[in-house]
Amino acid sequence: MKKNYDLIIIGAGPAGLASAISAKENGIDNILLIERDIRLGGILNQCIHNGFGLHRFNEELTGSEYANKDIQKIEEYKIDYLLDTMVINLEPDKTVHFINKDLGYVTMKPKAVIIATGCRERTRGALNIAGSRPSGIFTAGTAQRFINMEGYMVGKEVVILGSGDIGLIMARRMTLEGANVKCVLEVMPYSGGLTRNIVQCLDDYDIPLKLSHTVVSTHGRDRLEGVTIAKVDENREPIKETYEYIPCDTLLLSVGLIPENEITKMAGIELDPKVKGAYVMQNRQTSVEGIFACGNVLQVHDLVDFVSNEGFIAGKGAAEYIKGKVLNKADITTKPAPPISYVVPQKICSNDISEDITMYMRVNKIVKSGYISAMLNGKEIAKKKQVKYLPGEMINFKINKDLLEGQTGELSFEIKED
Repeated sequence: MKKNYDLIIIGAGPAGLASAISAKENGIDNILLIERDIRLGGILNQCIHNGFGLHRFNEELTGSEYANKDIQKIEEYKIDYLLDTMVINLEPDKTVHFINKDLGYVTMKPKAVIIATGCRERTRGALNIAGSRPSGIFTAGTAQRFINMEGYMVGKEVVILGSGDIGLIMARRMTLEGANVKCVLEVMPYSGGLTRNIVQCLDDYDIPLKLSHTVVSTHGRDRLEGVTIAKVDENREPIKETYEYIPCDTLLLSVGLIPENEITKMAGIELDPKVKGAYVMQNRQTSVEGIFACGNVLQVHDLVDFVSNEGFIAGKGAAEYIKGKVLNKADITTKPAPPISYVVPQKICSNDISEDITMYMRVNKIVKSGYISAMLNGKEIAKKKQVKYLPGEMINFKINKDLLEGQTGELSFEIKED
């Protein structure tokens, strides 16, 4: 441990690992990774299923295999890291406060900070489901950790609320462990997960997916005994005539992910209410100079490959900042048009664009066919055709730097249906 560092990265999941590697490869040697868990890798350590790395490594890996590739680089580059360490405050002047059982209470003021704290699951408390509080109700991620890392089976007769990717994957995982997954419920008229996960995790195991359905109440005193489900109307209100009781001992919740932005708020960073993460420039610098954000703390991704890509962007951006390159002026602001719900980055400094910019966005409804139009001050400068747009799948739109360099104004994105 050194007394101070040029760059401190908060979080050592896929985004934090990638940003550390990127900063090192862009000339920064004095780097510290801080991770609250007891090992590097973040959520990837509990993801023992495959499907990771297809874009980045051109091979199919488990989550832990994917993480291990970056961890080997961290070791090879001799990047310092602290495990089992909790950051408790980040000040706007980049002072980092953290607690470690061996070091005690420590403060450091690096030249730059990268926030890579990931996201968390919405819990039962956010859903207002009626009923008592029996055991047997878990978020899907908690159940995944219990089974894959701690070796505990959480239940035998299972209902899953929410069709996000973690919920779909846990439907398969519970089935493989001998549980009876009775159904997956989704309050929306479409699934929130990747199509491949619907096919591989539900269809292949004959697990029914009930769209426009929710849980209206839970039953049981000590242990969950059953749930009452119902179909919902266009306003997502339960239809009383459709109430149905399903006996079960376990309810898994996969009802959305929220960027873990407590540290971001402490630093006084401006948040985008649409994406729930920070407003950022193309190099992932936030509204506070010298503090960067990347990965699921910025926007909830569907693929870890894209999380790593964003980590590489933030790592390079922080390295350039430390070496004196500062992007302060936002010449271009980005704007989504419905059904596109958000666009990241939200701001672009057009006077210093070193490479093409990839815009990340999502839709809030299914669009069967069409193309995305990128318009600068109302004039189309680029477009991208796609067969189908799904809420569960992130859209990547790369724009040539020559189209933006030296420009000012508003860069808007809209989908024009065929």
